[in-house]
Amino acid sequence: MNAPRWSMSIQLAAAGLLLLAAASALADPFVLATGRRDPRIYAIDLKAALSPKNNDTPNAIVSRSHSSPRHLDGRLLGDPANIVLSDDQRTAFVMNHHGAVDNAEFLQHGGRASVAVMNVRKMLDRRLDDTSAALEHVFDGGWFGGVGLVILPDLIVAGYSENWLSEDGSNRIGLIDRRTGGLVGQIEMALVGPGTRQLTSPCPSFPVPFVSPTPPPVVPFLSLDLAFGCWPDPEGLALAHGSDGRTYLVSGNAGTEDVSVMDLDKALAGGKVVEVAPRIPVQSGPFGIKASPNGKFVAVTARESNRVDFEGNTISIIDIDRARQGLSGGEAARVRVGTDDAGAGARPFTVAWTPDGRSIVVANFRTNNVSVVDLALALAGKPGAEVARIPLVRPDGRPARPKGIAVTSDGRYAVVSGGARQPPNAPASGTVFVIDLRTRKQVATVTGVGNDPYGLTIVDHVDDD
Repeated sequence: MNAPRWSMSIQLAAAGLLLLAAASALADPFVLATGRRDPRIYAIDLKAALSPKNNDTPNAIVSRSHSSPRHLDGRLLGDPANIVLSDDQRTAFVMNHHGAVDNAEFLQHGGRASVAVMNVRKMLDRRLDDTSAALEHVFDGGWFGGVGLVILPDLIVAGYSENWLSEDGSNRIGLIDRRTGGLVGQIEMALVGPGTRQLTSPCPSFPVPFVSPTPPPVVPFLSLDLAFGCWPDPEGLALAHGSDGRTYLVSGNAGTEDVSVMDLDKALAGGKVVEVAPRIPVQSGPFGIKASPNGKFVAVTARESNRVDFEGNTISIIDIDRARQGLSGGEAARVRVGTDDAGAGARPFTVAWTPDGRSIVVANFRTNNVSVVDLALALAGKPGAEVARIPLVRPDGRPARPKGIAVTSDGRYAVVSGGARQPPNAPASGTVFVIDLRTRKQVATVTGVGNDPYGLTIVDHVDDD
């Protein structure tokens, strides 16, 4: 009886995009950036950030919202790694990678994830700075090492990149009820068999779907370990649309260094094993993944290997129609970004599309720059598909280390979070960079944005009640 309600979520999510014109526009767009090791979400007034008097200062920061309640003794808890808005932009969903952790104490991967549900208007309220007033709920994330988030009208789809006390060993994607926070379903990704990919041999024979009392296979507790490469360890998630009228859930798998395409309708009807085609290999373990505005293509970064000391320097563009059918050309293009040296790592972290769907913007962590990739040139296999490479500069002279990226709804600006991880409880040292995509230059810098900031998003409207 529940299946139709979840299936309706797909149509409603698509229909919600048509309602944006009726939304209540904000006076200015705002950036919401995750502080990560500083477990707060930083709200930044983009118009203020673009004012020359505020450049290279924290002045454009209007508020900082806690992504988890404080510990009873007052310590901040949480490690927000990703943030996604509801279609009406009234609610922000924040993935705390290891849940309500104290970053000064947490030393082991494989912590239980949590999802913070936050009121956007309260996140933008200066009077509520450095409080948990915007926090409406904290839901159990459903598994360990949470990263990916997709928001449907009724459900949160959550990707998990780790297992209990291990940086490796996940094959799970959760379905969480948006109203109650209850875990109502879980996708299980096969480890062996048709369509799977292993980078290590032999891999454990683990039944999928899992049925108790089958014991789980032993997984490594520390990286880098050559046992990595058996588990998909899904990181980012995206929704793509096939020409068959169906919506597909796409995951970038850091462990097996490939991309999975899944039948979302089947998952919403309670199916556990829902991959529809063989996985698509990419250069290295992906992290950032984003579907084009029309849903026909998915861009994914080759960030790094979990098995060996290797950082990628490409993005892959997945043709969802060919990928879902298991046809050749599922990886429609692979484009080097951030460097001219084929042997050098750029560590592309995340991707964003321009609203017209013609360009992909890439944050390259290792090479401290942002790439702009022309979709048409990439699909044609022509040289020079990376049409721009924009260096990022911090006012303190330290490497930019960009991670998160988003593009404004008018396509004018790319906003990028950056800054390497600092010791716990260090002063906020993260940075948000603003790039003018017309001039392809860095035009503003906001300092003091958390510690090791990851994901960010842009609020340009909030629907009226």
